[in-house]
Amino acid sequence: MHPSGPKSNYDYRLFAMNRAQEAGIDNVGIGALFGLYDFRYEVLALLAHASYLENKFGTGPHTISVPRLEPAQGAPISINPPHVVSDSDFKKIVAVLRMSVPYTGMILSTREKPHYRDEIFNLGISQISAGSKTNPGGYSSFDKELEQFAVSDERTLLQTVSDIMKEGFYPSFCTACYRVGRTGEDFMKLAKPGEIKNFCTPNCIFTFKEYLLDYASSEIKKKGEALIEKELLEITNIERRELTKKKLKLIEQGKRDIYF
Repeated sequence: MHPSGPKSNYDYRLFAMNRAQEAGIDNVGIGALFGLYDFRYEVLALLAHASYLENKFGTGPHTISVPRLEPAQGAPISINPPHVVSDSDFKKIVAVLRMSVPYTGMILSTREKPHYRDEIFNLGISQISAGSKTNPGGYSSFDKELEQFAVSDERTLLQTVSDIMKEGFYPSFCTACYRVGRTGEDFMKLAKPGEIKNFCTPNCIFTFKEYLLDYASSEIKKKGEALIEKELLEITNIERRELTKKKLKLIEQGKRDIYF
């Protein structure tokens, strides 16, 4: 697919994650652009890559992306993908990856339509983009001709937050693990047994609370506060829950950037 330029050396590109790990970047993400080849092979290749990274470096992929090929200027193959992935098969892809690599974050781009993205949440997607632009300088210009691929979900961040709340979810804007160095093997030790939730749940609540206070409409704020009260009950450690409530009070008083 890349007959010239740096990407034409596929072996070099494939081992980018090795070079990153060897250079000390211990959180890496992998993914396949579905539509170029049989999705069954692509999924198996992703799982093999994840297993290889885990065996060689002790840490599997921090994230796995699952983009589908969409029309893009200057890429004729994107108009008629050689191996179109149906909506039904795409759901299978997400479900299989989620069950096979339960510790990883799974990323869904704005290539997918709004209602379909909302459906996919229930199958294991954990990270999405919102209000994204794919053209260079897109956040300061409106030249859609330069888009790297067609964006199907053009909802604003506020609209996206509102819609995922209707599905029973709420957003996390947390970057705490990166901030405190909880990455690589340290992250995996918590993620694989599921203990990372002791950090993720309160940190998610904190960032959502800040969003509600600083950016949300009154309607979203009301619904969001109800979700936070419900989510606090998910913190089974009483001491942790009470400390989370105290930190929420600090946020209400104007304190920001609070995390565990």
